[in-house]
Amino acid sequence: MSLEICVAGEQLQLLPDRAVYWPRKQTLLVADTHWGKAATLRAAAIPIPGGTTTADMERLSAVLQATGAKRMVLLGDAIHAREGRAARTLHAVAEWRAAHAALDILLVRGNHDRRSGDPPANLNIRCADAPVPDAPFVFQHFPGKAEAGYALAGHMHPAIRLTGRGKEKKTLVCYWFTDCCGVLPAFGALTGVALVAREPADRVYVIAGDEVIPV
Repeated sequence: MSLEICVAGEQLQLLPDRAVYWPRKQTLLVADTHWGKAATLRAAAIPIPGGTTTADMERLSAVLQATGAKRMVLLGDAIHAREGRAARTLHAVAEWRAAHAALDILLVRGNHDRRSGDPPANLNIRCADAPVPDAPFVFQHFPGKAEAGYALAGHMHPAIRLTGRGKEKKTLVCYWFTDCCGVLPAFGALTGVALVAREPADRVYVIAGDEVIPV
């Protein structure tokens, strides 16, 4: 179940699938897909099963269908590394792209994109360096204050550690909104997390199964 919040005067829907929908602009915001990370690890002789990119693309298709988004903005780190540009990975992404040919896609380059290179031209993904303003927001990869508006970013893979009544601890992926920047969770399945250094005025929303819950 998604959760609707107001950010910079705009309604945003936080989805349990680790993506944000901006209804007024019919835009889906996704960060840190890291396509081909499994292939990168296998290239380094780390035994990782295949199929993770395909599973991520299926999940992304379901989100696009549910929201009806006409545009998708990737907030950096689309392809994990040059070693991740394996034929199997690129084929899975190309098949997904062909199924969503009318979707306008913008990639705001992140640190991994600079190392891995832009997506292949046949994927028809526009690429730009940050910051990319779209009032009242500014799209960027690295969290931080933007001069032209409220920043929406990725990179960090935010999570928060909660303590239960029995003092058990659980780490949950989250959305993190400060006074100047909102940080999306990583969409990719094989990504790690970093714990949020939360300030009292910050808003944090955890993903718990198929729900997004404020904490």
